[in-house]
Amino acid sequence: MSKGLIYLERDGNVGELVLNRPEKLNALTPDMFRLLRDLSTEINETDDIHVVLFRGEGPRAFCAGTDIHTLKEYPDFWAWRNRVDYVTQIRAIRKPVIACVHGYALGGGHELAVAADIRIAAANAVFGAPEIRLGWVGAGGTSQYLPRLIGYGQAMRVLLTGQRIDAQEALRIGLVEEVVETGKELDRARELAREIASYSPIATQTTKAAVRAGMNGNLELGLQIENELMALCFAAGNDKAGAKLFGDRKPK
Repeated sequence: MSKGLIYLERDGNVGELVLNRPEKLNALTPDMFRLLRDLSTEINETDDIHVVLFRGEGPRAFCAGTDIHTLKEYPDFWAWRNRVDYVTQIRAIRKPVIACVHGYALGGGHELAVAADIRIAAANAVFGAPEIRLGWVGAGGTSQYLPRLIGYGQAMRVLLTGQRIDAQEALRIGLVEEVVETGKELDRARELAREIASYSPIATQTTKAAVRAGMNGNLELGLQIENELMALCFAAGNDKAGAKLFGDRKPK
């Protein structure tokens, strides 16, 4: 059976969400937007998927963003305004999301990487937000999330120049968390995904919810939400499980 334009594979408690349009640099179409919406819902509703690894097929790109040629499928600006936004679908995933980036991550592809929780980049990865050069602002949330990730000044440099950034520069400014040899990025991302997937899904998902709440609100609200989520972990019995695990450890 052939794989679709986007598909979901399973490896134990890790779900691999894969963009599969390599001949077009995994540029996304409206049909693919809807597939992402459906698959993100499936991921959230599948309890034994603990972590999502997000990647693109083919040797050249993670994702080159929206296929510009498909914009004509929207009859007017209102139809575009009410579109399914593919970046929102990634942010809607409650489980930790690791973006495994190789080659181009441009425009919406850059926004997809920013929407993930952790980014592992190949040495050949290239990031960029070229929207300013096209005469518009990116609509996938980068104007809001990128400053939170790399700081105001660096975000403005990226967004206002549209310049491409190589993997080492991305690492230096905090756009990615790790850079590995090209061809080794998937192995490293899978290793990290398996490690996180081995932990309590209640702990990993509440940690993500707490951090994102703090990013999206003020500090006091974030601290309050963090405390409530810790109480939820305890209510689920994770305090006892964690204490037992700690007690069972033997000195190395």
